[in-house]
Amino acid sequence: MKNLEKNSLIQLLDIIPDKPAQRLLHFCDENDVLSDILASYTQEKTYEYQLLCCNSSSFEANKSKYAEQSHISLLKFPLQRPRYVIQGRDYEFVFVSIAIAKEERSDFLKKTYELIKHAGNILIFLPKNDHTQRYDWLALLEEQLYVATSTIDDMFEDYDVLISRRMHGWGSK
Repeated sequence: MKNLEKNSLIQLLDIIPDKPAQRLLHFCDENDVLSDILASYTQEKTYEYQLLCCNSSSFEANKSKYAEQSHISLLKFPLQRPRYVIQGRDYEFVFVSIAIAKEERSDFLKKTYELIKHAGNILIFLPKNDHTQRYDWLALLEEQLYVATSTIDDMFEDYDVLISRRMHGWGSK
């Protein structure tokens, strides 16, 4: 992700309640400012941070970068995996800063749903003003039982952020 404003990212993290033992998950495909901010934030708050690198180059770059940080778990994570379950853990916040092909989005959301704690949130970064992609994601989120979806379109210069929730007590596919 290029041109992601650090101050706006820090402001976005205000949505995370200040409670102990929060778990954050991040799908990334490059070494970006979001992973740096999340690493710093989770270290300060003593939260767990699972960084899923969706390509080998990202994994290698981040492996050496975060080797000394015990609160970060790093995993090479191809999106084509049959299931996304990771050590039986649920995450309160899932950040998605990777581009996902249109034909893979529904499957991605279905598999990611199982990783999110009840009433947890998924945040998807999209190119600014790409309304076609936004509406496609909105429809898929609803189809995959995510609710309370909203868009933040005035925080970042080059990105919009979709936020949706896995509600407590709602079905699972």
